[in-house]
Parts: sequence; structure tokens; C-alpha cells
Amino acid sequence: MNKKIFTTFIFVFAFTAVLTAQQITRFAVVDTAVVYQTYFRESAAVRNYESTKAEFQTEIMHLTDELKALQVKKIEAQKENDLSKVQRLEGEITQKATYLTEYTRAKNIKLNDMKKRIESSDDFYELMYTTIARIAESEGYSMVLSLQQADAVLWYSTSVDITEKVINEISAQR
Repeated sequence: MNKKIFTTFIFVFAFTAVLTAQQITRFAVVDTAVVYQTYFRESAAVRNYESTKAEFQTEIMHLTDELKALQVKKIEAQKENDLSKVQRLEGEITQKATYLTEYTRAKNIKLNDMKKRIESSDDFYELMYTTIARIAESEGYSMVLSLQQADAVLWYSTSVDITEKVINEISAQR
């Protein structure tokens, strides 16, 4: 009787081991850059960034036009041999060019700061990673690789790309 129980136990153990060994590890990939771009393209923060950028560009174009107009006046004054007007215009040109350079530099710093805040949104990354985890668990993936680590992913089948699913779930949560 003990031999029969022992044999049954060995058989059940071996059968379980075979089933466990045959479990296939499933991988998925996600293009986190595409998820990021899609998410933030529609966000208020990006719209604010884009409108601020457009305002700065408009102001820079206006300042540049003023500078060009002064340069045209200077050329006309040179043709008329009006040296005092040429010197006065050169001073204005130098002053406006310096202001334009400083304005552009300051606004670019502000835009870069805005962009960095958008890109480092902890809320977004937490949402993205929990969404990826939920999809991976519900669809039986053991591991999800990011396509941003291109040196680690040499090839993948589009059938394991869950990027669109992540985007759709994140969009549905908005």
C-alpha cells in the first residue's frame, strides 16, 4: 500500500513538474516614447507650453522686425552721409540686438524648464507603469520590454507590441 501511495505521489509530482516546465514565458514590448507623445499631445500642460512658445516666437519676430527696420534706416543715413544719425542708429541697433539676445535666451530657459516639468511628470509615469502591469497580468505576459532600450531588443513580433493597448487604457482613464 505504501508503495502504491509512493508511486502515485511520484507520478503526480512528475506530472506537475512537466506542466510547470512547459509553461512558456511570454514577453511583450511597449514603445514608451509613443505612449508619452500621445498622452502629452492632448494634455493641458503641453497646450500651455505650445501657446507660450508661440507667444515668445511672435515677440521675437516683432523685435527682429524692429531691428531690421533700424538697419534699413542706418543704411539710408549712410547714403545721405548723416554721420550723427548713423551713430544714433548704431547705438539703437546694438541696444535692441542685445535685448533681443537676452530676451531669447531667457525665454528659451523658461521653455526648457516647462518642457522638463512636463517630461518628468511622476503622475504620468505611475499611470503608465500601472497600466502596463495591468495589461501584462491580464494577458499573461511575464515580462514587458521597453523599445527605448533598443540595444536590448533585437527583434520582436508586432503581435507582442502592447503600445496601442497602453495608450487606449491611459486615454480611457482621463
